[in-house]
Amino acid sequence: MRYFIYCRKSSEAEDRQALSIESQKQELKKTFGHDPAIEIVDLIEEAYSAKAPGRPLFDAMMQRIERGEADGIVAWHPDRLARNSVDGGKIIWFLDRRLIRDLKFATYTFENNPQGKFMLSIFLGQSKYYVDALSENVKRGNRTKLAMGWRPSRAPIGYRNCLTTKTIIPDPERFSLVRKMFDVLLEQKASPNQIYVMAHRDWGLRTPKFRRMGGRPLARSAVYRVLSDPFYAGLIRWHGQIYPGKHKPAITIDEFERVQRILRRPQQARPHSRDFPYTGLIRCGACGLAVTAEEKINRQGHRYTYYHCTRRRQADQRCHQRSLRVEGLEAQIVAFLETIKISAKALALARGHLAREDKTRAKQLAQQALVLQTALARTERSLQTLTDLRLQGLIDDAEFATRRALLQQDVLRQREAVAAAQDQTDTFEPLQDVIIFSNRATEWFAAGDSAQKRRILRCVGSNLRLTDGILNIQAAKPFIAGSKKTSCTEVRAVWDDIRTSNDTKERAAFEEIRQIVAMMNKPTSAKREARNDQSQMKANASRMGERRRKT
Repeated sequence: MRYFIYCRKSSEAEDRQALSIESQKQELKKTFGHDPAIEIVDLIEEAYSAKAPGRPLFDAMMQRIERGEADGIVAWHPDRLARNSVDGGKIIWFLDRRLIRDLKFATYTFENNPQGKFMLSIFLGQSKYYVDALSENVKRGNRTKLAMGWRPSRAPIGYRNCLTTKTIIPDPERFSLVRKMFDVLLEQKASPNQIYVMAHRDWGLRTPKFRRMGGRPLARSAVYRVLSDPFYAGLIRWHGQIYPGKHKPAITIDEFERVQRILRRPQQARPHSRDFPYTGLIRCGACGLAVTAEEKINRQGHRYTYYHCTRRRQADQRCHQRSLRVEGLEAQIVAFLETIKISAKALALARGHLAREDKTRAKQLAQQALVLQTALARTERSLQTLTDLRLQGLIDDAEFATRRALLQQDVLRQREAVAAAQDQTDTFEPLQDVIIFSNRATEWFAAGDSAQKRRILRCVGSNLRLTDGILNIQAAKPFIAGSKKTSCTEVRAVWDDIRTSNDTKERAAFEEIRQIVAMMNKPTSAKREARNDQSQMKANASRMGERRRKT
């Protein structure tokens, strides 16, 4: 019989429970390695907690078993397979369906019969109970530690956990540097961003080293977390609640509140926000960071908008990509939109092919609907005949009720099939909108406002990269750009994919295209008013002509 060997440890960290999986493999080989009746298909090792469903390798193993690649599983203990009710129930269900024919454990003997499955469900339930009870015990311990005034987790930078007293004490290497960060900000000698550069470059502040982690410069976001953490003022924030702590504070509560006021600066007016439509869509081709925008004003008062890399790397690393004016950026976007236009030849050939397919498909749907309607009519006649037989007393009530229930179910099922067949004639058809969008996106982009331009670019482009002032855009599905659109076969294949797509994300993209086409084709209020004025003028002229004829 074919088996998977499944070994699991709870921690994903490489340096934790390092020998757990190795010891499981050795014990399983010692117990089952010499059994000729066991054929090992694959050895699966996973470092993932089984407290909740969603283990990638375990789920993949169950799918392989469902496909028939193996008939059983070898594991150290049932709790290696599941510690939650979903995965445990799945194993029992596979046993019931005979997809899993056998389970072998080094610490427990399993037999595939009702008694064996009952005992296995008890073991799996006990594993879940252990996890739930452990969680409650940990929460109770955390509440006790908070009541005693100690933080129930790893100490933040500037402090360290004392293993002897189980308390938190100042870190002699970093406590003074953290205090210095607060002092510099309180004296308003530097901004948090400048403090980050000073701590990294001038003070040599590094995170504590824990096994294979730490020993790195403090991240920019970590500086903000330090300056906004009430732990340094002697308080402990835990799950949204504030508790008094017994550790040595780095600053007073008054100083901490002053720091928060400086960080928020409520008394200062916020800078005027500008509308930059392409931020968040483009990344730097050199370093991969986001591309941002800023506005410059020259001595004559003219405003210019530039797009450039955010350059937010470590203090000693800078991206040297040059900026690009918005006019140059939009010119490249317009040039790309020109490439997605469909040539008249390709359009005519592809449309002819699709029209022939539509005709064939409509004929098939009509035949299918006719067959379904005939079957429905036959079933309805059978139901009426059954009623006549009961009225004539040829069948009793029990038989009538049973046969009528079956026929009524058949009628409902066939009516649903007929309705579904009729609905297929009005299926989701985004192709026409894609064609309109491809050929009119350039003029819509040129005439649109910032929001419309951003929406069009987000719809047609993917993986936007700005390198040396050149914007590289990949055509998003379902658009065809460049040399591909010269092939009518390529156009036809892409359009076939569009019309037959059932992917949720693709259908959402098609719906976005449809909305843009509807919005851009919708007449503006000015055009509507002009048409109303023209209609009113024609009506007035008509009435005046009528009056002249009467006089």
